[in-house]
Amino acid sequence: MIALASDHGGFDMKQIVIEYLEENGIEYKDFGCYDKTSCDYPVFARPAAEAVASGECEKGIVVCTTGIGISIVANKVKGIRAAVCNDPYAAKMTRLHNNANVLALGGGMIGKNMAIDILETFLNTEFSEGENHIRRISMIEQD
Repeated sequence: MIALASDHGGFDMKQIVIEYLEENGIEYKDFGCYDKTSCDYPVFARPAAEAVASGECEKGIVVCTTGIGISIVANKVKGIRAAVCNDPYAAKMTRLHNNANVLALGGGMIGKNMAIDILETFLNTEFSEGENHIRRISMIEQD
């Protein structure tokens, strides 16, 4: 299951993500927001990230206008490795090398086709399991 969250600036892009997930039979849980009324992204990003960290959801996708603010909130949750990706190569590398478990998208930064390419890459790229990458993730996760 995929955890979803957005603010008003990412709402339209989140709807594109939902459409993709539904078309591909991928289950998701939407933590909000639910319309374009101005809101605060931490209210929605934190519960989505917590669902990923707890194992309730396998991965997360969070969206705001740039992807930056909402990724910062997600990364505050222990066990989350959120990455803003504006192209498929970044999505591939963050999965391969960082085993990122949350994808952050900027609804005002990329269009629908690019978002779908990034999303597909993120969801379909497995972690490399390389010893050097495992070591680095362990270093990241140290308190």
